[in-house]
Amino acid sequence: MARRFPVRGKVAIVTGAARGIGFATATELSRRGASVVVLDLDPEAAAAAAAALPGPALGLAADVTDRGAMQRVVAETVERYGGVDVVVANAGIASRGATFRAMSGETFDRVLDVNLNGVHRTVAAALPEIIARRGHVVVVSSVYAFVNGAGATPYAMSKAGVEQLGRALRIELAQHGAGASVAYFGFIDTEMVHQALDEDPLGNRLKESQPAFLMKRLQPADAGRAIVAGIERRAPRIIRPRRWAAFSVLRGVVNPFLDRAMVRSEEIQGITRDLDRRDEEEQTTTA
Repeated sequence: MARRFPVRGKVAIVTGAARGIGFATATELSRRGASVVVLDLDPEAAAAAAAALPGPALGLAADVTDRGAMQRVVAETVERYGGVDVVVANAGIASRGATFRAMSGETFDRVLDVNLNGVHRTVAAALPEIIARRGHVVVVSSVYAFVNGAGATPYAMSKAGVEQLGRALRIELAQHGAGASVAYFGFIDTEMVHQALDEDPLGNRLKESQPAFLMKRLQPADAGRAIVAGIERRAPRIIRPRRWAAFSVLRGVVNPFLDRAMVRSEEIQGITRDLDRRDEEEQTTTA
C-alpha cells in the first residue's frame, strides 16, 4: 500500500454530506481536485450541496440503511465518473438524552441502524471498487467510542462498533493495497450537537459537568480538513480536537477510574435520575 494517496483526480462518495462534517469533507475533497458524490437523505439538499462545491460533483439521495440503495449509488457513481476511489461513511444521527431504561426501543434501533448498519452498508457497497482501485475508506466514529456513554447508549454503542469495523478494515485491505481510517471527533459545532446538547436542558447539564477543555468545539471545516489530510496520509486514526488523542491512548487505564467517579458523583447521578424520567417523553433523533 502506497504511503501517500493524493485525492486529486480521485472519485469520492461522502454520506451525510449536505451539511456539517460531511459537507465540509466534500468541500475539502473538491477543493483538492477530487470529483465528489454528495449523498444525503434529502434530494434537494444533496443537489444544493453538490452545486456549491468548487469542482465536479453529483448530488444523490439515498438512505444509508438501504443496502440496495447504496449499491445503486455506487453503480451511478461508476457510470458517471468511471469508478470509486474514496468512501467517507459519515452519515449519523443521535437521540435525545435518556437512560437505556427510559429510551424507546424504536429510537434505540434507529440510532444503531443509521450509525452502525448504515456505515457497514455504505462500505460494503463501495468495497469492490475500493479494492480494485487501491482506494481508501474512512469510517466516522466518535470520542464516544472510548468514553462512558451514559445517557447516549445507542450512540456510544454504534460508534464503538464503527471503530472496530475501521480497525479491521485497515488490516484486511492492506493485502489489496487499499487503506482505511477511523475518524474520532469530539464536539464539533454541528446542528446535531446543537440539538442534542444546547437545546436540551439535561444535555446542557451534562456538558457543564465535564471539564471545559474537553468540551471545546471545533468548526466542521476543521473536521473536513482533518479527514482529507488523513486520507492523503493513509492515516489509521484521525482525532480532533487533538487533545482527545491522549485519552484514546490511555483509555484502558483512565476509564475504570472515571466510571467509578461517575457512579459516586452526586451531580452525575442527579442528571441520570432526570434522564431516567424521560420514559414518557417524546423520543426524537437529531441528524
